[in-house]
Amino acid sequence: MSLRLFYIDDSGAESSRLVVFGWAEVDVTNWRPALREWLDWRKQLHSTTGVAASYELHGTKFANGRGRPTETSWDNRKAYRSMVMVDALGTIAALPGIRTGAVVHRVAPGTKFHRAKAETYGKLVTMIDQRLNTDDDLGMVIMDGDGSDPMYRATHRDLKLATRSIIEDPLFQGSHLSQWVQIADPIAYAGYMAVLREPAKKVMWDWYPALLGPSNVTGSLPYEL
Repeated sequence: MSLRLFYIDDSGAESSRLVVFGWAEVDVTNWRPALREWLDWRKQLHSTTGVAASYELHGTKFANGRGRPTETSWDNRKAYRSMVMVDALGTIAALPGIRTGAVVHRVAPGTKFHRAKAETYGKLVTMIDQRLNTDDDLGMVIMDGDGSDPMYRATHRDLKLATRSIIEDPLFQGSHLSQWVQIADPIAYAGYMAVLREPAKKVMWDWYPALLGPSNVTGSLPYEL
Protein backbone atom coordinates (compact mmCIF):
# COMPACT_ATOMS: atom_id res chain seq x y z
CA MET A 1 0.00 0.00 0.00
CA SER A 2 1.29 3.44 -0.93
CA LEU A 3 0.13 7.00 -0.47
CA ARG A 4 -0.65 9.16 -3.49
CA LEU A 5 -0.94 12.93 -3.40
CA PHE A 6 -3.51 14.56 -5.69
CA TYR A 7 -2.98 18.24 -6.50
CA ILE A 8 -6.22 19.55 -8.00
CA ASP A 9 -7.12 22.84 -9.66
CA ASP A 10 -10.28 23.96 -11.40
CA SER A 11 -10.91 25.69 -14.69
CA GLY A 12 -13.92 26.49 -16.84
CA ALA A 13 -16.33 29.40 -16.59
CA GLU A 14 -19.99 30.10 -16.02
CA SER A 15 -20.10 31.88 -19.38
CA SER A 16 -19.09 28.72 -21.23
CA ARG A 17 -21.14 26.41 -18.98
CA LEU A 18 -18.11 24.15 -18.60
CA VAL A 19 -16.71 22.89 -15.31
CA VAL A 20 -13.21 21.41 -15.48
CA PHE A 21 -10.99 19.93 -12.79
CA GLY A 22 -7.41 18.96 -13.61
CA TRP A 23 -4.85 17.28 -11.40
CA ALA A 24 -1.37 15.94 -10.98
CA GLU A 25 -0.95 12.84 -8.84
CA VAL A 26 2.29 11.51 -7.46
CA ASP A 27 3.27 8.74 -5.09
CA VAL A 28 5.01 10.09 -2.00
CA THR A 29 8.16 8.18 -2.98
CA ASN A 30 8.37 10.26 -6.16
CA TRP A 31 7.44 13.58 -4.58
CA ARG A 32 11.00 14.77 -3.99
CA PRO A 33 12.59 13.80 -7.36
CA ALA A 34 9.59 15.09 -9.30
CA LEU A 35 9.67 18.43 -7.51
CA ARG A 36 13.44 18.63 -8.03
CA GLU A 37 13.03 18.23 -11.80
CA TRP A 38 10.27 20.84 -11.89
CA LEU A 39 12.33 23.35 -9.92
CA ASP A 40 15.31 22.71 -12.20
CA TRP A 41 13.06 23.49 -15.17
CA ARG A 42 11.87 26.68 -13.50
CA LYS A 43 15.49 27.77 -13.00
CA GLN A 44 16.25 27.04 -16.65
CA LEU A 45 13.15 29.00 -17.67
CA HIS A 46 14.38 31.96 -15.67
CA SER A 47 17.80 31.84 -17.29
CA THR A 48 16.37 31.69 -20.84
CA THR A 49 13.37 34.02 -20.58
CA GLY A 50 13.68 36.04 -17.39
CA VAL A 51 10.49 34.54 -15.88
CA ALA A 52 11.35 34.16 -12.20
CA ALA A 53 11.08 30.71 -10.62
CA SER A 54 8.66 32.17 -8.10
CA TYR A 55 6.37 33.70 -10.75
CA GLU A 56 3.03 31.90 -10.95
CA LEU A 57 2.39 30.29 -14.33
CA HIS A 58 -1.35 30.74 -14.11
CA GLY A 59 -2.90 29.46 -17.34
CA THR A 60 -5.67 32.02 -17.69
CA LYS A 61 -3.46 34.99 -16.89
CA PHE A 62 -0.04 33.95 -18.15
CA ALA A 63 -1.04 32.25 -21.41
CA ASN A 64 -3.36 35.09 -22.35
CA GLY A 65 -0.79 37.83 -22.00
CA ARG A 66 -1.68 39.26 -18.60
CA GLY A 67 0.87 40.39 -16.07
CA ARG A 68 4.51 41.40 -16.42
CA PRO A 69 6.53 38.26 -15.65
CA THR A 70 9.85 39.66 -16.92
CA GLU A 71 9.20 43.43 -16.96
CA THR A 72 10.64 43.46 -20.50
CA SER A 73 9.28 43.49 -24.06
CA TRP A 74 9.20 39.67 -23.84
CA ASP A 75 5.95 40.03 -21.92
CA ASN A 76 4.15 41.48 -24.92
CA ARG A 77 4.54 38.41 -27.14
CA LYS A 78 1.81 35.82 -26.63
CA ALA A 79 3.77 33.43 -28.83
CA TYR A 80 6.56 33.41 -26.25
CA ARG A 81 4.10 32.66 -23.49
CA SER A 82 2.59 29.82 -25.53
CA MET A 83 6.04 28.33 -25.96
CA VAL A 84 6.49 28.38 -22.18
CA MET A 85 3.13 26.67 -21.64
CA VAL A 86 3.99 23.98 -24.18
CA ASP A 87 7.35 23.41 -22.49
CA ALA A 88 5.70 23.36 -19.06
CA LEU A 89 3.17 20.70 -20.04
CA GLY A 90 5.84 18.57 -21.68
CA THR A 91 7.98 18.86 -18.56
CA ILE A 92 5.04 17.92 -16.33
CA ALA A 93 4.30 14.80 -18.38
CA ALA A 94 7.90 13.64 -17.97
CA LEU A 95 8.22 14.17 -14.21
CA PRO A 96 9.18 10.94 -12.36
CA GLY A 97 6.12 8.92 -11.39
CA ILE A 98 3.66 11.63 -12.44
CA ARG A 99 0.12 10.95 -13.53
CA THR A 100 -2.21 13.62 -14.84
CA GLY A 101 -5.89 13.82 -15.53
CA ALA A 102 -8.90 16.04 -16.04
CA VAL A 103 -12.66 15.81 -16.00
CA VAL A 104 -15.28 18.05 -17.57
CA HIS A 105 -18.97 18.61 -16.99
CA ARG A 106 -21.22 20.50 -19.37
CA VAL A 107 -23.69 22.42 -17.24
CA ALA A 108 -27.27 22.16 -18.47
CA PRO A 109 -29.25 25.35 -19.08
CA GLY A 110 -31.13 26.41 -15.97
CA THR A 111 -28.74 24.61 -13.61
CA LYS A 112 -26.89 26.78 -11.12
CA PHE A 113 -23.20 26.77 -12.00
CA HIS A 114 -21.89 26.45 -8.43
CA ARG A 115 -24.20 23.53 -7.74
CA ALA A 116 -22.98 21.79 -10.91
CA LYS A 117 -19.39 22.45 -9.88
CA ALA A 118 -19.99 20.90 -6.46
CA GLU A 119 -21.60 17.83 -8.02
CA THR A 120 -18.75 17.47 -10.51
CA TYR A 121 -16.17 17.62 -7.73
CA GLY A 122 -18.15 14.99 -5.83
CA LYS A 123 -18.07 12.66 -8.83
CA LEU A 124 -14.35 13.29 -9.28
CA VAL A 125 -13.60 12.45 -5.65
CA THR A 126 -15.66 9.28 -5.92
CA MET A 127 -13.80 8.30 -9.11
CA ILE A 128 -10.41 8.87 -7.48
CA ASP A 129 -11.47 7.01 -4.33
CA GLN A 130 -12.57 3.99 -6.37
CA ARG A 131 -9.27 3.93 -8.26
CA LEU A 132 -7.34 4.02 -5.01
CA ASN A 133 -9.51 1.30 -3.53
CA THR A 134 -8.96 -0.94 -6.55
CA ASP A 135 -5.18 -0.43 -6.28
CA ASP A 136 -5.23 -0.87 -2.48
CA ASP A 137 -3.63 2.57 -2.08
CA LEU A 138 -4.44 5.65 -0.02
CA GLY A 139 -4.65 9.22 -1.27
CA MET A 140 -4.69 12.80 -0.05
CA VAL A 141 -6.13 15.76 -1.96
CA ILE A 142 -4.47 19.18 -2.02
CA MET A 143 -6.70 21.85 -3.55
CA ASP A 144 -6.00 25.31 -4.86
CA GLY A 145 -7.78 27.82 -2.63
CA ASP A 146 -8.25 28.96 0.94
CA GLY A 147 -10.84 26.43 2.09
CA SER A 148 -13.66 28.96 2.39
CA ASP A 149 -15.96 27.01 0.07
CA PRO A 150 -17.59 24.26 2.18
CA MET A 151 -18.49 22.06 -0.79
CA TYR A 152 -15.06 20.44 -0.96
CA ARG A 153 -14.94 19.36 2.66
CA ALA A 154 -18.53 18.10 2.61
CA THR A 155 -17.81 15.93 -0.41
CA HIS A 156 -14.98 14.12 1.36
CA ARG A 157 -17.11 13.54 4.45
CA ASP A 158 -19.81 11.95 2.30
CA LEU A 159 -17.45 9.08 1.47
CA LYS A 160 -18.16 5.92 3.50
CA LEU A 161 -15.49 5.64 6.15
CA ALA A 162 -15.51 1.84 6.05
CA THR A 163 -14.34 1.76 2.45
CA ARG A 164 -12.86 5.18 1.66
CA SER A 165 -9.27 5.42 0.45
CA ILE A 166 -8.99 9.21 0.34
CA ILE A 167 -7.92 10.14 3.84
CA GLU A 168 -8.74 13.42 5.57
CA ASP A 169 -10.56 16.46 4.26
CA PRO A 170 -8.91 18.24 1.33
CA LEU A 171 -5.91 20.36 2.22
CA PHE A 172 -5.88 23.86 0.77
CA GLN A 173 -2.90 25.75 -0.60
CA GLY A 174 -2.89 28.96 -2.57
CA SER A 175 -1.33 28.43 -5.97
CA HIS A 176 1.03 31.36 -5.42
CA LEU A 177 2.54 29.41 -2.51
CA SER A 178 2.78 25.94 -4.01
CA GLN A 179 4.75 24.76 -7.04
CA TRP A 180 2.70 21.55 -7.03
CA VAL A 181 -0.60 23.42 -7.27
CA GLN A 182 0.98 25.48 -10.05
CA ILE A 183 1.71 22.20 -11.83
CA ALA A 184 -1.99 21.33 -11.63
CA ASP A 185 -3.06 24.68 -13.08
CA PRO A 186 -1.82 24.26 -16.69
CA ILE A 187 -3.25 20.73 -16.73
CA ALA A 188 -6.71 22.06 -15.86
CA TYR A 189 -6.36 25.01 -18.24
CA ALA A 190 -5.19 22.83 -21.13
CA GLY A 191 -8.10 20.47 -20.49
CA TYR A 192 -10.50 23.40 -20.59
CA MET A 193 -9.05 24.68 -23.87
CA ALA A 194 -9.33 21.19 -25.38
CA VAL A 195 -13.08 21.03 -24.81
CA LEU A 196 -13.89 24.76 -25.19
CA ARG A 197 -12.25 24.97 -28.63
CA GLU A 198 -12.57 28.72 -28.87
CA PRO A 199 -11.49 29.77 -32.39
CA ALA A 200 -9.35 32.63 -31.11
CA LYS A 201 -7.36 30.14 -29.01
CA LYS A 202 -6.89 27.40 -31.58
CA VAL A 203 -3.19 27.18 -30.76
CA MET A 204 -4.20 25.78 -27.34
CA TRP A 205 -6.65 23.12 -28.52
CA ASP A 206 -4.09 20.32 -28.78
CA TRP A 207 -2.02 21.09 -25.70
CA TYR A 208 -3.87 18.59 -23.54
CA PRO A 209 -3.95 15.56 -25.89
CA ALA A 210 -0.57 16.16 -27.52
CA LEU A 211 1.61 17.12 -24.57
CA LEU A 212 0.41 15.15 -21.56
CA GLY A 213 0.46 11.88 -23.47
CA PRO A 214 1.10 8.67 -21.51
CA SER A 215 1.01 10.46 -18.14
CA ASN A 216 -2.72 11.03 -18.61
CA VAL A 217 -5.02 8.59 -16.81
CA THR A 218 -8.28 9.97 -18.25
CA GLY A 219 -7.58 9.67 -21.96
CA SER A 220 -6.70 12.12 -24.71
CA LEU A 221 -9.47 14.52 -23.64
CA PRO A 222 -10.92 15.32 -20.21
CA TYR A 223 -13.27 12.61 -19.04
CA GLU A 224 -16.89 13.73 -19.25
CA LEU A 225 -18.89 13.43 -16.04
